[in-house]
Amino acid sequence: MPPPEKVIGIIGKTNVGKSTLFSALTLATVKIANHPFTTIEPNIGVGYVRKKCIHVELGLEKCNPRTGYCLKGFRFIPIKLLDVAGLVPGASRGRGLGNKFMDDLRQADALIHVVDAAGSTDLDGNPVKPGSIDPVEEVKSIQNEVDEWFFNVVYRIWVSKISKHILTIQNPIEYLTQNLSGLSISKNHVVEAIENSILADKNPRTWSIDDIRLFAINLRRISKPIIIAANKSDIPIAEDNIKRLIEFFGERNVVPVSALAEYILRKAALNNYIDYLPGDSSFKIIDGNKLTSDQMKALQIIEENVLNKYGSTGVQELINRVVFSVLKLIVVYPVENPRKFSDHSGNVLPDAYLVSNNTKARELAYMIHTDLGNTFLYAINVKTGEKLSENYVLRDDDVIKIVATASH
Repeated sequence: MPPPEKVIGIIGKTNVGKSTLFSALTLATVKIANHPFTTIEPNIGVGYVRKKCIHVELGLEKCNPRTGYCLKGFRFIPIKLLDVAGLVPGASRGRGLGNKFMDDLRQADALIHVVDAAGSTDLDGNPVKPGSIDPVEEVKSIQNEVDEWFFNVVYRIWVSKISKHILTIQNPIEYLTQNLSGLSISKNHVVEAIENSILADKNPRTWSIDDIRLFAINLRRISKPIIIAANKSDIPIAEDNIKRLIEFFGERNVVPVSALAEYILRKAALNNYIDYLPGDSSFKIIDGNKLTSDQMKALQIIEENVLNKYGSTGVQELINRVVFSVLKLIVVYPVENPRKFSDHSGNVLPDAYLVSNNTKARELAYMIHTDLGNTFLYAINVKTGEKLSENYVLRDDDVIKIVATASH
């Protein structure tokens, strides 16, 4: 079985380019025969993080990905994306499609907040003149809705379940984690939220409603961190607004993005009009005769207003930052044949697992197959030949062979 799926939610007002970003992220630049997930609902898709493939370091000619794809030495590894309903003020109280949006968000591990950096949509999502709306205030408004929703959910659980038994529970932290697990949180999230709320010395049995609110908001920020996609970066007025967003929310939390530019480039690459790899700073026209004058003009505008100015469309950097910097996932390659770096069928480096950076060797064995975990003997670092114990903490780009008494 593969590692536990991480889910990235995409939130924002209507008409800010949220659907365009979702389309750009889920559009692979090559045709992929097999789908990496068994069930894809209408509002769920697959995006791909980009990473230098380990086959290049190993001096191998190529690899054979079971899911995702490898192109020009870069591995594109699938990750689940959730596009939730557009938000309006009052969504946390059920206005608009608020209730549906909130239910969908429960499973997300991190959130991408798409913001109109050009300030060309009001808080209800209606088009207005660029520069009319302050994107900083837009971020505050939408993220406040997320925090209010999360507090409301936590408080309802507290009143209906937690408060009825917390007085008799010996381990309140375990009990809180158990009751809040439906929000995709862990014990570590709960502990950190309590510490950040300065409630470590106050027994949860005595928490006031203000204590619960503070705990809930910190829990949301830890368990569902938000990265801002400053969209429509190609519109001139957006440049100053992006600087303001970075000043207010921090450079690591804001990525300038042109979702439309990325979608156009990926679509053109898929149709073999251009040579373009998601995340690249440039593209190459394969055959100009295949393009209309309007298409050529659009590509020229993208090159001048986006790629030359920002270094990329920002879309690939956005998902990479969420996965590798925010969620702190690493890439591990399990293999069966350490000499050929392959599975039993001869497929070279067929799997690239996205796992937490504190994952241990035996935990990887369980991800591959339950029997391997149950009968684990040791692991082998294929790159060095080193024998590894079950408690070895995996590192990024490890190639691992599991040795066990059972095979699958």
